[in-house]
Amino acid sequence: MNLFITGTDTDAGKTYVTRLLLDALKQSGIQAAGFKPFCCGGRQDSILLHQGSAEGPGFTLDEINPIWLKTPASPFTAALIENRKLDFAGLRRSLDNLTSRVDHVLIEGAGGWEVPLAPGYTLADYAQEIGWPVLVVVNNRLGALNHTILTVKNIQARGLKCAGLVLNYAHEERDAASISNRMVLESMDLAPVVADIMHGETDGRELLDALQEWM
Repeated sequence: MNLFITGTDTDAGKTYVTRLLLDALKQSGIQAAGFKPFCCGGRQDSILLHQGSAEGPGFTLDEINPIWLKTPASPFTAALIENRKLDFAGLRRSLDNLTSRVDHVLIEGAGGWEVPLAPGYTLADYAQEIGWPVLVVVNNRLGALNHTILTVKNIQARGLKCAGLVLNYAHEERDAASISNRMVLESMDLAPVVADIMHGETDGRELLDALQEWM
């Protein structure tokens, strides 16, 4: 189950969902690794994926997260500020290394789907080159419908499979938008809604089982 996990925007819950799936795979006795090709600002997300990856192969943090830019901005902007050139060929080698050592790799993107990486080159272009199915984590709030529809249509226009949507609600109380978003998205038949979750209150095994049903 190699997957590219993107979000409708930043802080949608990509790391949370990726770590849930990694933990569920590990509990099932399946060797899997998270891959965070680009990390900007703090490195906590990459650390969480590193901790959730299979222990047997003995991955280093830099193998899980090859490019760490300390500026909290898009990779393109952060690289300009830090006067760095991103090594995309090296990223391909890093991913090949992971896929050769575990059964499954979950790639977590940076920010939203079309985040700029370099002039004329976005995260969506990078994902298209890899060609894996894309799981979209939706920041389940007012405005999520527009972001989700645009993201899914772009994924499909690039010839990629949208493996499904995970609606992630990070607040304690629900509102009209977060309650109704699933119904609206299912009625549009854009992509399967794999789960509608409350951040911090979700069983990773249930999420994994639901995802595998659709894939």
